[in-house]
Amino acid sequence: MTRAVVDIPVIKTERLILRAPREADFEAFAAFGASDRAQWIGGPYSRPRAWGGFLATLGHWMLRGYGMWMLEERETGATAGRVGMIFNEGWDEPELGWHVFDGFEGRGLAFEAACAARSHAATNQGLDGVISYIAPDNTRSRALAARLGAVHEGDGTLHGQPVEIHRHPKEAA
Repeated sequence: MTRAVVDIPVIKTERLILRAPREADFEAFAAFGASDRAQWIGGPYSRPRAWGGFLATLGHWMLRGYGMWMLEERETGATAGRVGMIFNEGWDEPELGWHVFDGFEGRGLAFEAACAARSHAATNQGLDGVISYIAPDNTRSRALAARLGAVHEGDGTLHGQPVEIHRHPKEAA
């Protein structure tokens, strides 16, 4: 059996490693997907639906040349969440997205990871000044977007749900 090779770069920050998904990450991914916190990304999800989403991470890298990284906490090796660039079919443009798994929120890890992912995307993937789609009630993501310097540019819908569109500053600016 041959395997397709996906070249997903590794990015190291002070507390995190942004890397390709590993099968061992699936339990943390599925637990997040089944939780109420997944409501902001279309969940909660069944385990089979979570598996499909997990595999789609690799498919996105293969088709687009960019995607979501898994977040590994450097100190413990634990899977802490995901961050990266996504551009799903039917969307207007690529998005910088993030979600932090249970037990890792409130420590600035999403900010650290999003800064690294955004910088890498601007420098290496031609994705600069991207957006983030955020549900109006998702106060934590709205606060993170503001901390990242993103501004509320307008409103729209995504998967039939209302979203705010937050524009990130260009890295080159």
